[in-house]
Amino acid sequence: MFSSPSILKQYTTMPLSSILSQTHYFSDQPITTLILFFLFFLVASYLFLKPNPRNLPPGPPGLPFFGNLLSLHPDLHTYFAALAQIHGPIFKLRLGSKLAIVITKPTLAREVLKDNDIVFANRDVPVAGRIATYGGTDIVWTPYGAEWRMLRKVCVVKMLSNVTLDSVYDLRRNEVCKMVSYLYDRAGSAVNVGEQVFLAVMNVITSMMWGGEVEGVDREILGAEFRELVAEMTQLLGKPNVSDFFPGLARFDLQGVEKEMQALVPRFDEIFERMIGERVKVNEKEDGKKKERKDFLQFLLDLKDSEGHDSKTPFTMTHLKALLMDMVVGGTDTSSNTIEFAMAEMMQKPNVMKKVQEELEVVVGKDRMVEESDIHKLHYLQAVMKETLRLHPTLPLLVPHSPSETSNVGGYTIPKGSRIFINVWAIHRDPSVWEKPLEFDPTRFLDDKWDFSGNDFSYFPFGSGRRICAGIAMAEKTVLHLLATLVHLFDWTIPQGDKLETAEKFGIVLRKNVPLVAIPTPRFSNPNFYK
Repeated sequence: MFSSPSILKQYTTMPLSSILSQTHYFSDQPITTLILFFLFFLVASYLFLKPNPRNLPPGPPGLPFFGNLLSLHPDLHTYFAALAQIHGPIFKLRLGSKLAIVITKPTLAREVLKDNDIVFANRDVPVAGRIATYGGTDIVWTPYGAEWRMLRKVCVVKMLSNVTLDSVYDLRRNEVCKMVSYLYDRAGSAVNVGEQVFLAVMNVITSMMWGGEVEGVDREILGAEFRELVAEMTQLLGKPNVSDFFPGLARFDLQGVEKEMQALVPRFDEIFERMIGERVKVNEKEDGKKKERKDFLQFLLDLKDSEGHDSKTPFTMTHLKALLMDMVVGGTDTSSNTIEFAMAEMMQKPNVMKKVQEELEVVVGKDRMVEESDIHKLHYLQAVMKETLRLHPTLPLLVPHSPSETSNVGGYTIPKGSRIFINVWAIHRDPSVWEKPLEFDPTRFLDDKWDFSGNDFSYFPFGSGRRICAGIAMAEKTVLHLLATLVHLFDWTIPQGDKLETAEKFGIVLRKNVPLVAIPTPRFSNPNFYK
């Protein structure tokens, strides 16, 4: 089920020079001998003088100074699962000067995310993440406290509530129709499903951010800009960075990650400033006769300018742009990858695809498109989404937590400032919890036992506790509506000679290793459904 144990031993007989040349983490930018010596002397004093807490969890032995950093396998979720088979459901890794704790058991996850939720509510913010979000002022990286609670309230209670999302449904629906039209024009030809779904999700999100009308800005050009920028940013956010493992070296930015991100963020900022500037100009022109706009940008601008918000934790323009960044970067890959995995799994199991289409014909019929109002009646399709997120959780290790004080989990000491990885991917495949855990079987979710609330620590794809994902409602609506539309209006086949597979590629967001390429065939003869 997991990686071969040989992965764990592959470096033990290598000389240091061979390890450095073959390491997965730094092979794209080798560290020079000078830097290695510098690392040696700088980190040696830190490691040897730092008190070593007693009763730490077990873990694999590591190299001096580097710890286990150089032996990390690129597929961290499977690598960590394999280590858990040897060292137990909680174990430690030394990642340079950082101590990482990996948890692979529901009861231990509960201790972190529920029993000691406040203690573990902070993040160990990476350099790239801090720069990408205007100094870590977004809902993902802001430390737990009054400012974070204010941002959470803005997102969950106001901006991403069901009421607000329903008010911008027409904007989402319009983008779904555009995707359908594109696919209809290419009926009988192979299309990259993941790419088209990504574009649709991107357009859905940007449409909700600043509406269907964008005065003075070409929306097609804007969409192309965002696609390029998001790809660059996610690559940087997922790139291992020496500065994160050896904070004392962060000032030197040895791999240039900080420099690259500092060059990238202003390009996002320019787009945000352009959209904000255009909206402010239009609002000023209308001068009291302001047209009622239902989009996130107007909502956030009104919130920033309102006199009723909590003066102790004001909502600033920096917060506004950081939340827009969260929407663009956090909402695109996650949703589009889930849809792509779901399509691939259904195509591998034609009986599942058939059941989904039969349910759609009963609930929706053959004379109209799927609407979001249909989703709550599509119980089998909802089960497909839940089963997809069980096998392929979007964030397989969640966003790492960090305790604000030394704590105890599973009887072991967890030092303050540790980086806590919760391997939800492995928990979702635990044979002691799930029958036939590697099999895609939506029927296991047809009862009401499982949901996305994070209350059951055998299934929590969106996390749990105070830092549970703020965008669950939006993700559910977006994924289910797009997925239902794709399956209701089209049959899908694999090009002749191609092989259908669902293998994963680890990253900050889990994705298919090989993009899904398939041929759409319209299921209904009425062209009005597709244009």
